Amino acid sequence: MTDTRITRLQGRRVWDSRGRPTVEAEVALACGVTARAIAPAGASTGSGEALELRDGGTRFGGLDVTKALSSIREIASSLEGLDARDQAGIDERLVALDGTANRSRLGGNAIVATSMAVLQAAAASAGEPLWRYLADGRPVRMPLPEVQIFGGGAHAARRVDVQDFMVMCPAAGSFSEALEWTAEIYLAAGALMKKAGKLQGVADEGGYWPAFDSNEQALDMLMRAIADAGLRPGEQVGISLDIAASEFGRDGRYVLALDGRSLDTGEMIAMLGGWLDAYPILSIEDPLAEDDQDGFRRFTEAYGGRCQVIGDDLLVTNAARVAASAAEGCTNAVLIKPNQAGTITETHAALAAGRQAGFGTIVSARSGETEDVTIAHLSVGWDAGQLKVGSFSRSERMAKWNEVLRIEESLGRDAVFSGWSALPFKDRAQ
Repeated sequence: MTDTRITRLQGRRVWDSRGRPTVEAEVALACGVTARAIAPAGASTGSGEALELRDGGTRFGGLDVTKALSSIREIASSLEGLDARDQAGIDERLVALDGTANRSRLGGNAIVATSMAVLQAAAASAGEPLWRYLADGRPVRMPLPEVQIFGGGAHAARRVDVQDFMVMCPAAGSFSEALEWTAEIYLAAGALMKKAGKLQGVADEGGYWPAFDSNEQALDMLMRAIADAGLRPGEQVGISLDIAASEFGRDGRYVLALDGRSLDTGEMIAMLGGWLDAYPILSIEDPLAEDDQDGFRRFTEAYGGRCQVIGDDLLVTNAARVAASAAEGCTNAVLIKPNQAGTITETHAALAAGRQAGFGTIVSARSGETEDVTIAHLSVGWDAGQLKVGSFSRSERMAKWNEVLRIEESLGRDAVFSGWSALPFKDRAQ
């Protein structure tokens, strides 16, 4: 039998897609297998998610990770000799060793990099790709990709209020075809932006950085890009929005950057409802701020039958929060981010809670990303149904889309694309 005891854990400082320090963990097993994983970092973060451990001070803007690397050295002595196949036991040890509710002592970045590296090592020791190791013989689907075309909000200096203007292609026949359609839309959008003089560059996640005069102008431009790509909005391609309302909303007031308007919860819901009536929007993430739970409930009650309502800052990949949201009717979908939860086991628990509630489940990257492709495998191996990693440019994004393409190719005729089945609402085309 392969000896899967952990013999070495080390951390190193590497660099993310924004040129900021982050943590890589490398695990070695007695059988000779080694595996690595890298912690991502978010710009728009929920108050309840696991906290990164940063150095503070002036070096790299206070973002250095030498303290988190020290945490990995502490973790190493605690994990040595444990079986890498016991993911739950190892993650439980990590949580206990940290001893805080928000992973603030050792750092969520140190913990999640370690947890993911252990998972990668266990899969490698079994001689299987990670997605297959996770699936453990259960059927899987290729995820429906959710791809950013225009970046705004915290990803683009609040040039527009909405953080992500994205497309989804549920009518595609395969994951690869969904990416082909998206590529055409992305190119068409760039050409339209350049012609209109609205292109300011590229935002954090690879989408175009726009100079729109209103959020509606961005939606109109996205509709034109879909049509110029030769595709039918609403029938073949839908729009997905990440409002990230916690970035500009608090205590039931929402202040829009573009025109300075201050909206109450009812007015915010009415504005978004107007967009749902005017555009083929299939999904809205964080339509209200994380402290506006009643607003979430009112929005989902009004529109959850025709639109995916995703909780990100509200739910922060936490199983208890997902279950409570389902009981109270606040959302019908959950974003799944490993570094929000802190460990792989907690991440999977949040996804399982969402699945039990009949939610849409979307495995997601962060704005500060790397070449690490763990989440691509999680989306397939856990049969999440959806995957969101940013735009259709920049290698830290394309690495993940390309990894799912390889998985789909390896399955051949057995590959099944989730398409419309990934969405939780009933009033949809088939």
